[in-house]
Amino acid sequence: MMEVVAQHWTIETVPVTGPEASAILWRYFDDLVASYYGRPSRPEEIEKEMADDGNADLAPPRGLFLLGRYGGRPAGCVGLRLLEPRVAEVKRMFVAPETRGTGGGRFLLTAVEEAAAGLGATRMLLETREDLTHARSLYTANGYHEAAPWAADRPYADRWYEKHLPDPE
Repeated sequence: MMEVVAQHWTIETVPVTGPEASAILWRYFDDLVASYYGRPSRPEEIEKEMADDGNADLAPPRGLFLLGRYGGRPAGCVGLRLLEPRVAEVKRMFVAPETRGTGGGRFLLTAVEEAAAGLGATRMLLETREDLTHARSLYTANGYHEAAPWAADRPYADRWYEKHLPDPE
């Protein structure tokens, strides 16, 4: 099990099908849907998103799911899936609103990059939305740059990023 500890954050690999992963993913989709529509989300909208946007591939052997705890409580997550042997996609990047500004996003992003490198990836991809300015700032501050759309069928995405990791060979 991978574990990174920084200040009050602990980041560990957990099963994406487990109860803690389900709970933090519910919060992720609640935040995503609410910010997209500019109103509180409805439970049926979150259930639909969770059912439509499968997470099964955020598990070994071609992926993983990291849970971030702040002060011991689940407060963030990030997933990883290998798209090709050396190309990994960052998914479900989330830091709970009450812990934003505590460094959790940076720690989660660093942990997922280290995990991707451990799986042989040398290129990281992710998608986000233009209005998620804090997320976009986090990505660019950590070496990601805007890229051409590589997954244009994503309903919540209108910005694509990539980062090259050092080649271990």
